[in-house]
Amino acid sequence: MDEREKLRKFRELDDAFAEALRELENPDSRLDIPTGPPVRSLEAQERPDDEAVLQQAFERRLKALMQDYAQPAESVRRLLETLRSLGHIA
Repeated sequence: MDEREKLRKFRELDDAFAEALRELENPDSRLDIPTGPPVRSLEAQERPDDEAVLQQAFERRLKALMQDYAQPAESVRRLLETLRSLGHIA
């Protein structure tokens, strides 16, 4: 990238930043500022999510049932896909 191209890109960025600042100063503006997921504390991040715990429990139970009933993984996968397509599971 040559110097002119770098300067042009910098000006575009500078213009966009200046426009964003003007929008922030305007009390009537409704900015659509994208936000990410809520920030969690380090302690909360280190704790397993309830969903992750449930997922792991489901997987353990499913594997145990597959062993008990001698069902191969492919057969169970097809069953789960069929249940999902019929709307019986999410």
